[in-house]
Amino acid sequence: MPLTVWLCSDTSATAETANNPNHGGGGADTTEDEYCPLHRRTVGHQLARHLITACTREGDLVAEAYTTSEATLAAAAGLGRRAVACVPDFPLARRIRARLDATVPHEVAALAAMRPCRPDQMARGLADHLGQVELVIAAPPPYQHDGQTRRACAGDRCPVCRTGFWMNSQERFRSFMAAAWQVLRPGGRLAVITTARHEHGRLVDAAPRIIGEAAGLRFRYVQHIIAVRVPVEGDTLVVQTDPRGLAQLRDVRSRALPPVARVHADVCLFTKPAGHPGRDGDR
Repeated sequence: MPLTVWLCSDTSATAETANNPNHGGGGADTTEDEYCPLHRRTVGHQLARHLITACTREGDLVAEAYTTSEATLAAAAGLGRRAVACVPDFPLARRIRARLDATVPHEVAALAAMRPCRPDQMARGLADHLGQVELVIAAPPPYQHDGQTRRACAGDRCPVCRTGFWMNSQERFRSFMAAAWQVLRPGGRLAVITTARHEHGRLVDAAPRIIGEAAGLRFRYVQHIIAVRVPVEGDTLVVQTDPRGLAQLRDVRSRALPPVARVHADVCLFTKPAGHPGRDGDR
């Protein structure tokens, strides 16, 4: 498979939004500080722009599952694409809409919509767009344990943690993949974003499972993309953190693993082959 590296640091997006005098809603409700490290910039504006520019044309429809922020909606609308996101939790949807309205002009934000459905219910929630979506973007939560959803433990501030976040069990992820097949047009693309993690002292990489699920649904694996999330200065990756991250630095005498710095994300890019308008189980 061809390998591509994209620079997706999003270092200035928050400051530009919060300080933009042309849009309301700066303040606490539009800062990244409310999001825990697991859910902060799950996709990000730069990664969303890369995907949308590479996979769609102006006027195309982009859909997002596992939505945690306004990034994909704002990027799609700003590039002249129609966008719809699955957000089953009303308080989170209201927060995302407020952040979207604070990020782009009203006439641009009008291109973006949200539907109150879970990722595995995407085909039902987008029943009026079956076979019409050009690109589906999904960043499933990284915290799955023994087939059960594990709630992110980051206190009560993070608006995504407060929802309990909608499942990442293998069965429901498989249902989401099948739903993505239904909403995509033949030739459309599916981008699944994941990050390897340490769990119980071992490295867990979800990419092989994702590729296996896609193959079972007859998606064609197109490309593996490395999305670098941190700034690059010369030949150096600039890994940044905040006060909460600094507080988690381990005691040098401890045998525990050091805190994990999320330097990049893996993007698995698939296509729904032309000539496959549906599957036997799509009805």
